[in-house]
Amino acid sequence: MNKLNRRKYRVRYKLKKNSSRNRLSVFKSNNHIYSQVINDKKGSTLVSASSVEKIFVKLKDISKKEMAEKIGSEIAKRSLEKGIKSVAFDKGRYKYHGIIKIFADSARNSGLKFWGLNVWKWK
Repeated sequence: MNKLNRRKYRVRYKLKKNSSRNRLSVFKSNNHIYSQVINDKKGSTLVSASSVEKIFVKLKDISKKEMAEKIGSEIAKRSLEKGIKSVAFDKGRYKYHGIIKIFADSARNSGLKFWGLNVWKWK
């Protein structure tokens, strides 16, 4: 098992063990960023947003950092509309910096309350 997979399994194990909240999971590829709010008890996706949706495909001329910021605010908006106010942030196999940090800060500034490995207290 490589380093990235160990980090991913460690993060998910700790989140599921310590938190009963819905999980905000993020995945990034070379070109796109995907996020979803997951209910682990039911095993279902409650809300999702990604850069391949129609409203974001029109914005091809913006940078990846700006795209991450827009997707973070969009997932927060959709979550709040569904009544989800607090989530456990699952950064997966990624370090908490760069695009992942911009995404998380944008979602947090848009109204979501985070609880996770990198934010042990409410912010």
